[in-house]
Amino acid sequence: MAIRVFVFAALACLMLAPISGWTQSGPTTYGSSETARAMAVESTVARQWNEDLLEAIRGDFARPTVHARNLFHFSVACFDAFAAYDDLDTLIFLGQDFQGYSAPFDPALLTVPTDEAERKLAQETAISHAAFRLLNHRFVDSPGAATSLALFESTMLDLGCDPANTSTDYSLGPAELGNHIAAELIAFGLQDGANEAADYANQVYQAVNPDLELAGSGNEDIVDPNAYQPLAIPVFIDQAGNVLSETPDFQGAEWGWVAPFALDDSLKQTFTRDNVDWPVYLDCGTPPLFEDTDTVGDIADPYAWGFALVALWSGHLHPNDGVMIDISPGQLGNSTSIGPSSFAEMDTFYDWVEGGDYSGGHAVNPTTGLPYHANVVPRGDYSRVLAEFWADGPDSETPPGHWFVLLNGAMDHPDFTTHWMGEGDALEALRYTVRAYLTLGGTLHDAAIAAWSHKGYYDYIRPVSAIRYMAGLGQRSDSTLTNYHPGGLPLVPGHIEVVEAGDPLAFGGNEGKIKVWAWQGPDAIINSIWDEAEVGWILAEQWWPYQRPSFVTPPFAGYVSGHSTFSRAAAEVLTAITGDPFFPGGMGVFPVVQNQFLVFEDGPSESFDIQWATYRDASDQCSLSRIWGGIHPPADDFPGRGLGVEVAALGIERASRQFGAFTAPSLACGFDLDVDGVVGASDLLSALADFGEEGVALAGDVDGDGIVGVGDILDILAFYGEPCAD
Repeated sequence: MAIRVFVFAALACLMLAPISGWTQSGPTTYGSSETARAMAVESTVARQWNEDLLEAIRGDFARPTVHARNLFHFSVACFDAFAAYDDLDTLIFLGQDFQGYSAPFDPALLTVPTDEAERKLAQETAISHAAFRLLNHRFVDSPGAATSLALFESTMLDLGCDPANTSTDYSLGPAELGNHIAAELIAFGLQDGANEAADYANQVYQAVNPDLELAGSGNEDIVDPNAYQPLAIPVFIDQAGNVLSETPDFQGAEWGWVAPFALDDSLKQTFTRDNVDWPVYLDCGTPPLFEDTDTVGDIADPYAWGFALVALWSGHLHPNDGVMIDISPGQLGNSTSIGPSSFAEMDTFYDWVEGGDYSGGHAVNPTTGLPYHANVVPRGDYSRVLAEFWADGPDSETPPGHWFVLLNGAMDHPDFTTHWMGEGDALEALRYTVRAYLTLGGTLHDAAIAAWSHKGYYDYIRPVSAIRYMAGLGQRSDSTLTNYHPGGLPLVPGHIEVVEAGDPLAFGGNEGKIKVWAWQGPDAIINSIWDEAEVGWILAEQWWPYQRPSFVTPPFAGYVSGHSTFSRAAAEVLTAITGDPFFPGGMGVFPVVQNQFLVFEDGPSESFDIQWATYRDASDQCSLSRIWGGIHPPADDFPGRGLGVEVAALGIERASRQFGAFTAPSLACGFDLDVDGVVGASDLLSALADFGEEGVALAGDVDGDGIVGVGDILDILAFYGEPCAD
């Protein structure tokens, strides 16, 4: 009876075609979500459900931590639905000790077909039911629930599956197995520390600062200029377009308590603040702090340097200043490090006045063997487009979802191959996809936990609060002036100056205050369809990030940057699982149309392509975009990049344990860096500590190329867990 039911259930879902990509070679071009969904239909069932999930995220609240978790749990569901019927890859959740949770599973009750076509059909059916049940649960209370739930049901029907089948008796077949996987993941999610039952609300966090009234000037009521400050906004609209409370709570303040994927307790430190214990994974240390003393009064102070840089870069946000830059991969990208080694060295990595970093670009496109074509655009268009493009991804699928978009686009390219980590035989499309999703999803989930564990404990201030506060104190550069204050803003001629008599801004008693050459804010926009705020002199105490007045800044602390952590972690994963740092075709491209891309003001002034040679270039560009957008200072950025590298190495290693036939060259004891007889976590962390360093005799330089890079990390991961034997 079980066999007859299995065959009937399996045939209820249609088989899908293998991965197919774009119709012609060339750059990896990213377009609309509609285009991506059309491609998914020609791809795998896992990809099709992933596109549904991304579309549902676009209609939900913009909660990057929550959606990193949703993408991870979805990836686990797809992987186990595949692995249950596979004789190579092994289950990660069902019947395993998964972060203290044991999902019941008896493999003896499962009927595994011997015919390859029937087996694939069973995997696809189980994936569809697991995804359908899990996503229905996670998005039932979403503001876009009506649209999302209808989409999920439509996909089930298109695939020939029965949405009404709710049985979890997996002895009956793959549909029921999928339902069982979803039910257990839902149960796991209700006890994993995310507080899902209370809509992910904080349980103990309290802001120390009073709300900042954005409609006013200055920030004189702030209690602690090192701490996060909620923003009082008459109508707060999140990045997905949802109206929330006037002053939203700190989102995910306690996310460090959520059960991770690959982060081990040995990587966690527990600190106490306000009589509450706060876990911090892979601690990046204390960010630069404001000190109101006479020893502060110069720009060497990293707090003032970093937040002043954000104000300075705000002056780049209009294309009429005559500054043109070549944004092609031939000129930008290929940074040799993830950032400075300390907060005191930030000026060696970031261009304080002109913007960007000091990366040198790539000599040639490795696919064509030719130099990249120049791509010269106004800096004001480039910086504004980056600020919006990377805000939380195309169409607001949040940063974790954005990197799934990039992965899916890469897999669609005709030059893309399914050689896992670029080695061995090509894998069947479904196996490659579920492996890729598990690795990326698990890593991004851990990136959220690691980054928000820092945000929750360090509770660090955002630029809009810091800049307005320092401006209210005065200036720190000239002690002979009456407006001197050691904690004020630094003066930079032509960029940050004192309002003097006769200045148009002096009207109304503003003489002696500090002004900044910056984006003039949303109040300067009459109509976003045809008008721009432009750049000009404004009072620094009224400075505004490059954001709309109903959003201003994400509702959580700044340090460390979630975008930087997510993006670098994802870039490392894509580099590893493809075996190639470059996008297929040697370049990733996103086209931007003149006057049709920017949301809260008109622009850009001309059409152009955003371009990246490598996944890491895209990650670095994302990080810089958050500075131009007024959301993060450099002190939030580069520690997040480093954190992302560490998280990715751990995520790749953890996911790889589930993948069969993972072979490596013969073991060399040179990978056992601590000489304890086994290649393990301490060896990996030792190499990560040297990551980006150049020189001779570096312990982490296991491949001997003179720099500790991803190749060294991957070499160590290839031997992870193996004993060292000469």
